[in-house]
Amino acid sequence: MKKPSDSGDTGYGIGDLLGLGSQSVRKNYYPALQDRIEELEKERNRYKWLFENALHGIFQANLRGGFVAANPAMARMCGYDSVEELITRVVRLREQLFCGSGEFDVIRQEILDHGSLSAREARLRRADNTPVHVAITLLRRPDLGPEVVEAFVADITERHQAREKLRQLNADLERRVEERTDELQNANVVLRYQIEQREKVEQELVVAVDAARDANESKDKYLAAASHDLLQPLNAARLLVSALIDSNLPVDESRLVQRVQRSLESAEDLLADLLDISKLDQKAMQADYVHTDIGALMRGLAEEFEPLAENAELNFRVRVGVGRVRTDPRMLTRILRNLLSNAFRYTAEGGVLFAARKRGPNLEIGVWDTGIGIEKAKLEDIFREFQQILPKGGSRQGVGLGLAIVERMARVLRCEIRVESVYGRGSCFSVLIPLTSVAQLPAGLPDRETPMPASSSFGGLQVLVIDNEEPVQESMRALLARWGCQVVTAGSAASAMEYCQSTDIILADFHLDDELTGCEAIHTVRRHFDRDIPAAVLTADRSDDTRRLITAQYLPILNKPVKPNRLRALLTSLVASLNPERD
Repeated sequence: MKKPSDSGDTGYGIGDLLGLGSQSVRKNYYPALQDRIEELEKERNRYKWLFENALHGIFQANLRGGFVAANPAMARMCGYDSVEELITRVVRLREQLFCGSGEFDVIRQEILDHGSLSAREARLRRADNTPVHVAITLLRRPDLGPEVVEAFVADITERHQAREKLRQLNADLERRVEERTDELQNANVVLRYQIEQREKVEQELVVAVDAARDANESKDKYLAAASHDLLQPLNAARLLVSALIDSNLPVDESRLVQRVQRSLESAEDLLADLLDISKLDQKAMQADYVHTDIGALMRGLAEEFEPLAENAELNFRVRVGVGRVRTDPRMLTRILRNLLSNAFRYTAEGGVLFAARKRGPNLEIGVWDTGIGIEKAKLEDIFREFQQILPKGGSRQGVGLGLAIVERMARVLRCEIRVESVYGRGSCFSVLIPLTSVAQLPAGLPDRETPMPASSSFGGLQVLVIDNEEPVQESMRALLARWGCQVVTAGSAASAMEYCQSTDIILADFHLDDELTGCEAIHTVRRHFDRDIPAAVLTADRSDDTRRLITAQYLPILNKPVKPNRLRALLTSLVASLNPERD
């Protein structure tokens, strides 16, 4: 009887299933099986080594209970000394492993729904009840049980701390941005306030500037009106005094009349200087550049100062320049006149030289005198307002505006003023005009002395004076009659044509009655007599507009108060134009 096998009714045992049913077969397959078992053992040992030495935590657990298995990394991560301690002490994952039961419930539900969970961040409870931040990956193992899972856990504490630090930095940055924004908003509020205040100040400044401009215009109008009203009686007084001086008066009376003349001259010079310095300070005096004959300009000034030189018994020499200069003749004449006036004022004996010469790249027109001279320490002060260099024991003459006017007018004309002086021996003041402004200037200016013309004789010269001020008519008639002129005076062009049958020269005031001008009166008389009668305008109005208007009519101008020597020079020039052979 066959011995029953271990296979029961089937008749197959385990050995049969493995192919080892017979003894011969077992002997044939045993080496291969042994090799396979060894390979499996090695594989198991390798996975065991990886499991036990992994850097991240690995565990198998039942979500309804605790750990089934865990590696040492998991125990260390949770703060336990060994795996056995971890498994023994943590028997409920929900309450003992996770920091929050709600967090565990969410993870459990998600693993049950989806079967896996990847890198979910969570907080696990350590043995000392402190939290550890982890990233956990779960895989459900339904083959081992309905809620059995295997998990891989990475400690992300450093990442969490870095993230928290970044969040804190962001929070600090946001706070600083908010603070800075508040500061900027406050600064903007302050700035807006400052801008509003500045705009308010600017508006007030505009109003103030407009008020100042209106005040200046009012002042200019006042000065113009006041100068006209003051200069008119001064003009009449000067002319009457000049007529008295030409009369044969007793010595005492003559001396008194000369003192009156000097007082009137001082008043006239002071008023003229104040008007000019006011215009220069306001930059209201502009240069009108025209080509000017230097020789004619210097000869006119020489004729003007010759009587003064004769009265002072001073030697007055003139070396006239040749050529035409592009300049403002009125301003250049005023500069040179002030220099000549100072030279004669401060020269008691000797003489004055008035000369022009080429000096390097400039045309130099200078005034040399043998007067009191100026100390070197005071040379820089003489061009300031109200500064005067007085001789020892000398009295003050004028108010000290002459050289201040010279310096400022020269600046307007872009010329240079030079001064050289030796105290006690004399001074030299000169004006340097760049040669680029000179036309038709020969290589060398004449070095000869030009003789001064003798006083002109106006015997029989018919002069028509048109002026709406009777005192001025009377004084002009008295002075011109002393010079041998036949004078007819009138207050307007209409009355002049009524009483005057013929005339050689017309002298007309600029401002006449009924808002008419001397220019219009001159043209009316010329049309009446149907010839171009030589004429000039006498005016106390020193404004630039008035000067330009008269100059545009090609009429000479003589400012009031009229100085006799300037009037004589003007008459001489007008008489010369009567000669048809002269331009």
